[in-house]
Amino acid sequence: MTGPILRIAVPSPLHQIFDYLPPPGCDPATLPPGVRVRVPFGRRRVVGFLLEVGADTTFDSAALRPAEAVLDAEPALPAEALALLNWAQRYYHHPPGEVFATALPVLLRQGEPATAPRIPPLWQITPTGHAALADPAALRRAPAQRLLLEHLAQCPEGVEIEALRPVVHASTPTLRALQNKGWVALIAPLLQSEPVAAPVSPMQRLALNVAQTAAIAAVAAELDRFGVFLLEGVTGSGKTEVYLRLIETVLAQGRQALVLTPEIGLTPQLLARFRERLPGPLAVLHSGLSDRERLNAWLLARNGAARVIVGTRSAIFAPLQTPGLLIVDEEHDASFKQQDGFRYHARDLAVVRARQLGIPIVLGSATPALESINNAQTGRYRLLQLPERVGGGSPPLIEILDVRRQPLTEGLSLPLLARMRVHLARDEQVLLFLNRRGFAPVLFCHECGWLSQCRHCDARMTLHLRRQRLICHHCGDDRAIDPACPVCGSVDLRPLGQGTERLETALRREFPTVGIARMDRDSTRRRGSLETLLTEIHNGDCRLLIGTQMLAKGHHFPDVTLVGIVDADQGLYGVDFRSSERMAQLILQVAGRAGRADKPGTVLIQTHHPDHPLLRTLTSQGYPAFAEAALAERREALLPPFAHQALLRAEAVDSKRATAFLHAARALAEPIADGLELLGPAPAPMERRAGRYRAQLLLQAARRQDLHRFLDRWIGQLWAQRPDRAVRWALDVDPMELY
Repeated sequence: MTGPILRIAVPSPLHQIFDYLPPPGCDPATLPPGVRVRVPFGRRRVVGFLLEVGADTTFDSAALRPAEAVLDAEPALPAEALALLNWAQRYYHHPPGEVFATALPVLLRQGEPATAPRIPPLWQITPTGHAALADPAALRRAPAQRLLLEHLAQCPEGVEIEALRPVVHASTPTLRALQNKGWVALIAPLLQSEPVAAPVSPMQRLALNVAQTAAIAAVAAELDRFGVFLLEGVTGSGKTEVYLRLIETVLAQGRQALVLTPEIGLTPQLLARFRERLPGPLAVLHSGLSDRERLNAWLLARNGAARVIVGTRSAIFAPLQTPGLLIVDEEHDASFKQQDGFRYHARDLAVVRARQLGIPIVLGSATPALESINNAQTGRYRLLQLPERVGGGSPPLIEILDVRRQPLTEGLSLPLLARMRVHLARDEQVLLFLNRRGFAPVLFCHECGWLSQCRHCDARMTLHLRRQRLICHHCGDDRAIDPACPVCGSVDLRPLGQGTERLETALRREFPTVGIARMDRDSTRRRGSLETLLTEIHNGDCRLLIGTQMLAKGHHFPDVTLVGIVDADQGLYGVDFRSSERMAQLILQVAGRAGRADKPGTVLIQTHHPDHPLLRTLTSQGYPAFAEAALAERREALLPPFAHQALLRAEAVDSKRATAFLHAARALAEPIADGLELLGPAPAPMERRAGRYRAQLLLQAARRQDLHRFLDRWIGQLWAQRPDRAVRWALDVDPMELY
């Protein structure tokens, strides 16, 4: 058939584009790529992406169905975002419909109109409010109102309500009370549609040191061209201030900046500093927002009203009207890699997007990924270093505590408890890091040895005592705590091991008068709870901080002078070749929370392996020495970044079917696998998860182009033959987890 044919990416796990006839009454010549189109798909009606209008089709014309409606007058995504998605689809060899759907907010995927965004109003202090603030008696019995008024007095241009939540927890009712008195008012924000000569900055700028000045100058000199800058700065060295100065320069040119951060836990403090320093509305994109909030932020970024966009992994796809700078904070963090569905790496896509846009990108970290260090050594990236803490602060003293043969109180040694008492007596803060949430990793029977095994996974169920539940942290299954052993009937069931909840319980007994804050995924589940915890920590209400990696990265706690790593051993002997790198990064990131102000900091690492070479290298020589040694090992073993990998994963309700599928896939691969090494099939390290058995086939090549040339042919053959349709399979290019 000849004639206009709409080629549409339909959100489905199918590795193909679908042909449709134009909707009745639609002129295909007016349809640009990137508009959303509602189409029939099987028995469903779905929203797809128009990729192009073709002149013919290879299918039977009688079998083609017409699209139902075109949903956009102009493309939902600009041309540069479409170029990024097309590149990502080819590189990761993922079904195109799922790739394009990933880039859209949920409501747009469901067909909702992309209407004009709502600009959040600003709260501003009134002249009457200034007069009340000057009257000592007016706010004597309203400390929360005084706090808000004092903050607003420092921000004459107005503040969004989101920026006020860290100041006062119950900010909304407090603001309403102030509004009823006429002391504050809501105003419409001024949009920065033109370049700003000087950024609005109610907060006094921090003085720059020589290294910060040099880093800012290096990037600012390249704002009109592509370049990758690896900003390696020790914790507390002022990387955020470098980001802010560069963003201010970009805003002065009338352009936008996109900042990626690895976790929601890092965004409140970062956003607070950004809102204090940068003009105009800020777009925030992360999974903690409602669908409506995400859509509004996405639209603010697309129409240019938001000059700065801050978000987690998926924000890399945010549309930008006038892009000027990309920043990836904590670039080493593994959470930038999507671990299911479309398995992209946001940091790597950010580099590709910057190259396509012809703008610079800054990758910041105190402990850069080994891949990034190698890229800097080979000249692909330009290394910028911040070797000193701002304000002349010294790095914390790191000590190894040998806990062999020592009595432990819920995992805490007597030397650690003694040091904690010393620091708390000085009214300082202490941070304890334990990367296991819940009360205990397992419940066991003291009579027969039964363990709380997950019914669906090869994993133990974690005891969450406060919720009185056993929860699997892999598949999410949960059940009530067994009243008696299901094997022998004994009621002598005991928790085994420590989690953050158990640590908190023990510390409340040891330090009954000290305020304690626990930060993990359980304690921050409710909306606003993270901001509340951070406010209590900064106000000094909580002087003992307990948490998982949510607490360990990026936060600035100036009163923390002692950091205790409760159990360093869990990451020393991992099955993945990246385990030692991740543990080194995590130890130094946690250690970086100590002594960030004018008070010296100390880090105590509890371990049963005090002579482990990783710990010795980190404590005596630091991360650069560890990275050099680790890269040398990777080079000898021909592991990334000196080789390039892809992992074919298969899962089925029967372990034999998953393995048989991969054997068939390997048989297809062997005749065309020139320059490749095929490893497997083999069961995944956790073979059974969520009731399905998993196996994997690892592909490795010395040259990236050989790997992708092979994948182009192999995935097409695999999709065409589909050895067993009951088996789910997925390809992971550049895998970060081999389980």
